[in-house]
Amino acid sequence: MQLEDVYKHYMNDLYRYLYSLSKNHHIAEDLVQEAFYRAYLTLADYEINNIKAWLFKVAYHAFIDHQRKNKKTILTDEIKEDVDRRENTPESKMLEKESFLLLMEDLKCLKEIEKQVVLLCDLNELSYQEAADILNIKLNTLKSHISRGRKKLVERVKERMNLDERRA
Repeated sequence: MQLEDVYKHYMNDLYRYLYSLSKNHHIAEDLVQEAFYRAYLTLADYEINNIKAWLFKVAYHAFIDHQRKNKKTILTDEIKEDVDRRENTPESKMLEKESFLLLMEDLKCLKEIEKQVVLLCDLNELSYQEAADILNIKLNTLKSHISRGRKKLVERVKERMNLDERRA
């Protein structure tokens, strides 16, 4: 697969992943470009079997390098950009955006590693092994983190639903 095809196919996925980490549109765009630059340097020399997982790993490491370089915290308090989804009605766009914003808020309650595994496995649909390789952790450790993260997210959603019922 040519780098141009890889870029067209995975650019949006990488952007969403990096945006969910950085909470900043410009940083996410820069990191996508950095990830593809690193891919350009590497793809010519190596045969990569699972390009998606490898790109996510490169993107994750680009993010970590950026954080270390800039000494900023990984989480910020608010999401600054709209989520670009291709839905037909304004209502569905608004509901999807609201759901995404609520999910991003709920993710803040998780430990960083739990957040990472949920983002990689559930939102970006990588296999457990791929996510474990990206995060450089053992498969069973990843399974423990994703189980805890999912339980915490379910509890948060239930709490929010109970509050909404009381208000109504």
